Amino acid sequence: MRVAARLALALLAWLALSAQREPVLVPAVSQSLIEVRQGFTGARLLLYGAVIDPEGAGRTGDYDIVVVLKGPTEPVRIREKERIAGIWANAGLSDFRSAPSFFAVASSRPIAEIVDERTATIYELGTDFIQLSPSGQIEPEVQARFAQGLVELRRKQGLYQENPGGVQISEKVLYQARINLPSNVTTGRYTAETFAIARGRVLASATARIEVVKAGLEGQVVTAAQRWSFLYGLGAIALSLGMGWLAGRLFARS
Repeated sequence: MRVAARLALALLAWLALSAQREPVLVPAVSQSLIEVRQGFTGARLLLYGAVIDPEGAGRTGDYDIVVVLKGPTEPVRIREKERIAGIWANAGLSDFRSAPSFFAVASSRPIAEIVDERTATIYELGTDFIQLSPSGQIEPEVQARFAQGLVELRRKQGLYQENPGGVQISEKVLYQARINLPSNVTTGRYTAETFAIARGRVLASATARIEVVKAGLEGQVVTAAQRWSFLYGLGAIALSLGMGWLAGRLFARS
């Protein structure tokens, strides 16, 4: 059934786009909504689609596919530790205004074999090419060290991933890639950008969106905090005072 669905997708795309001369990407994702509930252990996304090349021009089947999945951006502060007099202490810090909370790249071949460094930088085709937007005055060498530290830290957390060879191309038209979302992902809107590349040049690109939201009791708490922030704050204060009073009474009796 999956093969039939993919063939139908390719056929519909061909009928809709046959009048165009440039190749066109038709992307899709297995889940456009991911609900994070208590006990959430992560999710495995399937990103798939078709590349329609009406003109052909010898390009059909002679292209690579790169998929870049990004999470919502967030400000990040990175601290560097040094051993001073036998004690580890903070020795420096750097702020980044818009680091992606999640970043994963899957490609049909290693990126270095597909595009040059300039193109990879423009399209952020790899964790080495993430545009982190540092803030403040800092030497380029120091900035690069902090950026590398941030990338390495999030790699260990499973939040930054690279999978060369993670995209499979079949029938010279269809492609698919699987990307794992860990349990510690940030909620928000994720974008899956797909690029069709041939001879080092991006021929086509397309974007699909994925929403990661909290569900269940946690989701209800988040919704209440957003919709009725004032009442939520009063309730939190009242709960804190009540717990403090109860603890005082219990300790007083003992």
